Amino acid sequence: MMTRLHRRQKGYTLAELVMVAALIALLSSIVLPVAKFTVKRRKEADLRLALRQLRTAIDEHKKLSDNGMIPVKLGGEGYPESLEVLVEGIDLVGQERKQRFLRRIPIDPMTGEAEWGMRSYQDEPESTTFGGQNVYDVFSLSEGVGLDGTEYKDW
Repeated sequence: MMTRLHRRQKGYTLAELVMVAALIALLSSIVLPVAKFTVKRRKEADLRLALRQLRTAIDEHKKLSDNGMIPVKLGGEGYPESLEVLVEGIDLVGQERKQRFLRRIPIDPMTGEAEWGMRSYQDEPESTTFGGQNVYDVFSLSEGVGLDGTEYKDW
């Protein structure tokens, strides 16, 4: 009688194993979507940061241009000619140094490339084609939609 009692206490029953497997499956089905949204949310935060860096650099260029520290080309409105100009730097008037606005062009986390859509000051506000005169604004080239329902190119 004692031997039967020990055998019964040593292992798990099939019902217990099925319950544990069901609980693990339920928990993993909850965790996977949360992890997916966490990755997307992180990419969106990186996109916002990259856009902020680019737009701040463009605004700083415009500010120095308005103050007469950067020579303005006719029709340029004081905005940079390209994003590369922000990295290469501009010779300031009356100074022997170059003013750089960015260390490098940030990578768009949605496309994985350092390529951005651009608008010039002369373009329409909602235009998706670049006029080429200067860089007034930047936007993502991604066709994706954010968690808030807006397209990334509209950020």
